[in-house]
Amino acid sequence: MNTEQTHEMDKKTIAIISYLTIIGWVIAYIQLSKNKAQLAIFHIRQSLFLMLCAFVIFIIQMLFVFVPYVGWIISIGFNLITLGFLVLWVIALINAINGEQKPLPIFGNKAQDLLKGIK
Repeated sequence: MNTEQTHEMDKKTIAIISYLTIIGWVIAYIQLSKNKAQLAIFHIRQSLFLMLCAFVIFIIQMLFVFVPYVGWIISIGFNLITLGFLVLWVIALINAINGEQKPLPIFGNKAQDLLKGIK
């Protein structure tokens, strides 16, 4: 492998790792300081935004769980939203594996704008 292929693999690896839990994101962010690749920066932003949104939905869902009947029905609706986040995560991971910088449907461009401080 030449250095260009190694660099290409490094940035794809960082992009992929960023989607593997919060620990993977932290590892990818630390590796970003050594390798300032646009692909890695793009996917680190996307994965952080996806994790933050999922966490907020989880907190809201937990608040409704304690409300009898109506809260449980609302909680089921939030389970469907969580399933949507799983689908978005799979799409984003596939994009990272393919080395593509496609923003996530619905809020991918917003994630890039909000988290532009990550460089």
